[in-house]
Amino acid sequence: MTEVEIDVRGETCPVPLVEFRKALRKASSGDELIVIGNHPASKVEIPMASEVMGLEVVDIEEKNDEWKIRVKK
Repeated sequence: MTEVEIDVRGETCPVPLVEFRKALRKASSGDELIVIGNHPASKVEIPMASEVMGLEVVDIEEKNDEWKIRVKK
């Protein structure tokens, strides 16, 4: 398993989701993608999109104005 970090702090929709999908295409089964950002709408969109794609949302952490979403492929 590899951890892939996607830092989208300072980016707004749709950039975080687009970057997440790009990383997902390169990831292998079992890899964990960690998306770090601070755009509120993306914090909702990324887990929703992950579930639609049949991926496991492992964890969503929030600290101050930033969030970190862990998704397993």
